[in-house]
Amino acid sequence: MQTRTFSTEIGGKEMTAEFTDLAENANGSVILRYGNTAVLATAVMSSRTRDDIDYFPLTVDYEERFYAAGTIGGSRFVRREGRPSEQAILSGRVVDRTIRPLFPQHIRNEVQVIITVLSLDENDPDMLAVNAASLALATSNIPWGGPVAAIRIAKSSAGSDFIVNPTYAQREGAALDILACGKDSTINMIEVAAKEAGEDEVAAGFKLAVAQHDTILAWQQEIIKEIGKEKPSAQKPAIPEALTKLYEEEFAEKLKAAVFCGKPNKDAIHEVQDLWKKSVDLLIKSEAVTPTASPAVITPGMAKRFLEDKVDEVIHDGALEGKRADHRRCDEVRPLFAKAGGVSPILHGSGIFYRGGTHVFTALTLGGPGDAQVVDTMEEHDVKRRFMHHYNFPPYSAGETGRMGGLNRRMIGHGALAEKALAAVIPPIEQFPYTIRLVSECLASNGSTSMGSVCASTLALMDGGVPITSPVAGIAMGLMLSMHGDGRYKVLTDIQGPEDEFGDMDFKVAGTKHGITAIQMDIKLDGVPVPILIEALEGARAARLHILETITSSIAAPREKINARAPEILTMRVRPDQIGLVIGGGGKTINGIRETSKVDDITIEDDGSIFITGKNGSASVAKTMIEGLVKEYAAGEVYEGEVTRLMDFGAFVKIGPGKDAEGLVHVSEVAPFRINKIGDAVAIGDKVRVMIKEIDEKGRLNLSIKAADPEFATRKGLEPQTNGARETKRHIATGE
Repeated sequence: MQTRTFSTEIGGKEMTAEFTDLAENANGSVILRYGNTAVLATAVMSSRTRDDIDYFPLTVDYEERFYAAGTIGGSRFVRREGRPSEQAILSGRVVDRTIRPLFPQHIRNEVQVIITVLSLDENDPDMLAVNAASLALATSNIPWGGPVAAIRIAKSSAGSDFIVNPTYAQREGAALDILACGKDSTINMIEVAAKEAGEDEVAAGFKLAVAQHDTILAWQQEIIKEIGKEKPSAQKPAIPEALTKLYEEEFAEKLKAAVFCGKPNKDAIHEVQDLWKKSVDLLIKSEAVTPTASPAVITPGMAKRFLEDKVDEVIHDGALEGKRADHRRCDEVRPLFAKAGGVSPILHGSGIFYRGGTHVFTALTLGGPGDAQVVDTMEEHDVKRRFMHHYNFPPYSAGETGRMGGLNRRMIGHGALAEKALAAVIPPIEQFPYTIRLVSECLASNGSTSMGSVCASTLALMDGGVPITSPVAGIAMGLMLSMHGDGRYKVLTDIQGPEDEFGDMDFKVAGTKHGITAIQMDIKLDGVPVPILIEALEGARAARLHILETITSSIAAPREKINARAPEILTMRVRPDQIGLVIGGGGKTINGIRETSKVDDITIEDDGSIFITGKNGSASVAKTMIEGLVKEYAAGEVYEGEVTRLMDFGAFVKIGPGKDAEGLVHVSEVAPFRINKIGDAVAIGDKVRVMIKEIDEKGRLNLSIKAADPEFATRKGLEPQTNGARETKRHIATGE
């Protein structure tokens, strides 16, 4: 086994790259370790060029392995990994979004990067995965513009110091958590989760991330210099003069007019593209040329890419002059509309949000703690998620037809982003013990449906009476960087249509009026300088506050009560040593309570917290029954009880549902005078009022009817006994 090892220190820990011949058939591979977390990254490029596609075919797979965490995992019947978890898909997207912009986009050879997590400790493998993918690609013979570095920065609380590459424990409940990737003092991928962090605080995190990148990049460059393979030339094919001439003479002005026609969609551009295709077909026929892969020959694929480049150029040049496709100012948000509720009384809450041609409807459903999603992955074992946001993007939202059903990576990614943006304002379980599910339906799409989902979800939460701490809104910021190398740029607010498709940056920022809750950035450039990101943050803040005004004008605060169709949840707490009493042998007691009360669910936590979910008052019935089970009685308390047994010396009365809730009423405690027998006073099944006279050393209850109900004997018609012998003794004793 051949091995080369390289190490450096990042965040006070050693990062080690091990290059071996384990995966010798891959173009590039590396095992990267940080602490005891290790990932294997491989990169392979197909030798076959695909002429049937008009995009760069990159695939990134992130493979979780249960053995990495020291567990067998899987189900009872299938003890192996199944389809990728949502977390694995999100981790794969992080790697994809980081490395994709650095490939020559005209390549049509399939490239696949696979990240396999080999071992897992307290260190998050996402950061490691990006750095490993960078090393595998950079040391291979695959054309790529890396290396690129990744770092995670976190703050445990506002005002605290930044932590470089925090552990899972340090990230738990962090006020700010940033994953940033980049190269050459720029950033090209960002994921941020925050608890209403200020723009200056986030900007400081970006600056620290870039400084850490420099250390990692210098280390990677040393490795590449020592063991990197020579990369082949990946020059873009030359454009035939006839194609350029056709564009300049017949389409240059048509395209500019279509791009800046003022319409809020891409229909005008599509008309030009259709006309261009017909003209190119005629050009090919007129020259009697058979399409081939030769760069000197015009092909339909080449012509399509050529026009797309021209659209890109026209949009960029216009933006730099302050011109936008729909004639808005660069800092202007499209027309807004917000509506809370009104869709159907069946829904627990709903929201509708418009931002220009982007229209999103979100539905809220509330359930009990038992409805929480149980997550069991390599990183999380038996973890319950009580807040979920799901995102659907049907083909009609983009005016297209397509396959329905199932999920794709985009839907999972956008849903997770909106969930992250809203998580900071969801009330804790102690305040609001419901499981919360939001489903956003993207009904019309023209730019940033993910941020539209955040806004619609805020409306749905408030409509449903969820006491969120503050409304959340989101906006997508764009960037147009000069294509002429002169450094000019323009930051755009609320990108849509062609700006989304052809722009250089999609910088999504969500937050409240107090601060940022989530950020996600994708770009088509090698990287964006931090000063431009700071400018985009300020633009996003102004837009966010503007959108929040529209949201709060529809509904100013969460409704005081939840929807009547939502279940009622009552909470209580028992001592941990009483949990077994509530559950009973084999669950007999708790199942009996469920059946008798007709509740939907009873959830008992290890700390003794009990959540009772029901409708039509059933939760109150179950709570009363449980309270009776765990009731701790005291002398002097008065109860209504039922006579269960009769003995010669008295009656047993049950005053509660617990097994220790039965006590003895001695025959002398029925009336203020002696009665002949207990059966003269009570019968089995009678309801009587009793007082706890005392609790003996064995915990047994001694009860008294006469102390709780002095008139009991009178109502029952009881009279003092007249036994002659005893009357004689009484006369002698009293001198009568």
